[in-house]
Amino acid sequence: MESTAEIGFKKPFSVIQPQWGLFQLDLVSIWHYRELLYFFVWRDVLLRFKQTVIGAAWVILQPLITMIIFTLIFSKLAKMPSDGIPYPVFAFTALLPWSFFSQALMRSSASIVQSSNLITKIYFPRLLIPVAASIAPIVDLFFSFLFLLVLMSWYKITPTWGILALPLFLALAIMTALAVGLWSSAINVRYRDIANIIPFVCQVWMYASPVAYPVSMVPENWRLFYSLNPMVGVIEGFRWALLGKGNPDFMVMAVSSVAVLLLLTSGVVFFKRMEQSFADDI
Repeated sequence: MESTAEIGFKKPFSVIQPQWGLFQLDLVSIWHYRELLYFFVWRDVLLRFKQTVIGAAWVILQPLITMIIFTLIFSKLAKMPSDGIPYPVFAFTALLPWSFFSQALMRSSASIVQSSNLITKIYFPRLLIPVAASIAPIVDLFFSFLFLLVLMSWYKITPTWGILALPLFLALAIMTALAVGLWSSAINVRYRDIANIIPFVCQVWMYASPVAYPVSMVPENWRLFYSLNPMVGVIEGFRWALLGKGNPDFMVMAVSSVAVLLLLTSGVVFFKRMEQSFADDI
């Protein structure tokens, strides 16, 4: 039997263990650690603009230059249709969610490895790191959106009531970036060359999405398969919400949304399974 003195010297302790089981995801902990999520997002935003010369102008220059190149090549030379919308506005509206998606994907893919010092020292839900990396580029999107409003005003295009649905398509873009980012960030912990592959994947993915061309150019018998690309629904949704594009293909949006949900669910399951070995692999 233990003496009173021995009992008095014992200190309370807790053991933190990962939950086992295919669907033991513990997503409630994300809400419990929401203040830490805010900190991670704010940290990523500060690092983005720290010690820059022209600050937020960088986030406008990239889609602006891309829009100019697309206009010269696809509109002036290739005579690409734009559904009756001035091509610069048509292209920049698509580049708005695409730039957000590519930035969120690249940041989330490298987020776990870049936070190795935190992961090996303290406990917190590892899922917070790619979630924060996927949300932080919203600041970039905001400045680009202001420029788009100026561009729309120049071409005398007035947003319709569809703009109220814009947050839904933004949420879909965040979910898409997070879904792919969960897979790539977990794999990147073990195989670091994933970080080199992601920029190439983004480049190819952009041309596989209706950024420089309309969905109407895709043959009807291929359109259902084409809409499995989650960014198809996001880009179509942005164009419909901001430009009042007539007769949007809601079937494309619906199929893309289902694809995002399936990809995100599988990504969370895969990430939670892999995080048990993060500290060892890093």
